Amino acid sequence: MIRRAAVEDASRIAEILVFTKRMNYRKIFQNDKVSFGEIQVYPIAKAYIDNPEKLEGVWVYDDEFVKGMLHIAGDRIEELYVDHFFENRGIGGELIQFAIGKNCRYLWVLEKNADARRFYERYGFTVTGKKQFEEGTTEYIVELKR
Repeated sequence: MIRRAAVEDASRIAEILVFTKRMNYRKIFQNDKVSFGEIQVYPIAKAYIDNPEKLEGVWVYDDEFVKGMLHIAGDRIEELYVDHFFENRGIGGELIQFAIGKNCRYLWVLEKNADARRFYERYGFTVTGKKQFEEGTTEYIVELKR
């Protein structure tokens, strides 16, 4: 079931964000200082606990426990991550369809993240041609619209 995120979900959301980013982005950025030094579960979870307003627009896929998360801002998908251990079980598909049902029309994704681009394209998102540098990096993000 997909439901609004609560403060009690902070540690699971942080785990999902940290480990999924490490699995998917380390090969792109090749920066262990960021992957294992700057990106840590505790500070992310604490930020959600101390500032519950950060959970505004955050939804979780909860099937006995949180297995995926979705962050929506207006008509944009900010983040969509599924715990690595539960990938390829339809959770990402349910989250993206939920976002589409909430009138999400676009998102930005790392240009080199081919798996994510293919995933979004399966749900009708296409590359618009707009791209920009991911803040603080030399890697591009590209816009996809539905």
